[in-house]
Amino acid sequence: MNPYLGSDGLVPFVRRAGARGTGVFLLVKTSNPSAAELQDQPLFSGESLAQQVAKLADSLGEPLVGRSGYSSVGAVVGATYPEDLKLYRAEMPRAILLVPGYGAQGGTAADVVGAFNADGLGAVVSASRSVIYAYRATDPSPAEAVAAIAGAAEAMNRDINAALRAAGKLAW
Repeated sequence: MNPYLGSDGLVPFVRRAGARGTGVFLLVKTSNPSAAELQDQPLFSGESLAQQVAKLADSLGEPLVGRSGYSSVGAVVGATYPEDLKLYRAEMPRAILLVPGYGAQGGTAADVVGAFNADGLGAVVSASRSVIYAYRATDPSPAEAVAAIAGAAEAMNRDINAALRAAGKLAW
């Protein structure tokens, strides 16, 4: 959800998610190159707009923390800003982070490690283009295209698990 409208534009959706046992994701720091134009702008407090949104997400999500220890209010934080991932993970320890920007946008497995909690949980890494277009390097049959896509998804999984293992965050 776009938080630009403020809490009165978010609360009805957050309440509905809580009532239904579902969730919402707030845009905190997106993966696109011009994200900083607005999201990194400092406020009077000295914090960036994105930091304020992270605090809002954490506050809105606090009453919706379930047995898993995670909230129904998650946050979108781009893999293309690895230092920010660490900052926002600390700001929102109970939020699931949806992490776009891995692969085609330039985010790497090492970049996304900061999105995960110490137990290796708490984040979902998204890699749309690098996975769904993995077949484009050749002129494949439908079966070969499916195999290329599956192979790209498996390679991404191995890559991220290796980075989590190296950081001491892999739970299995």
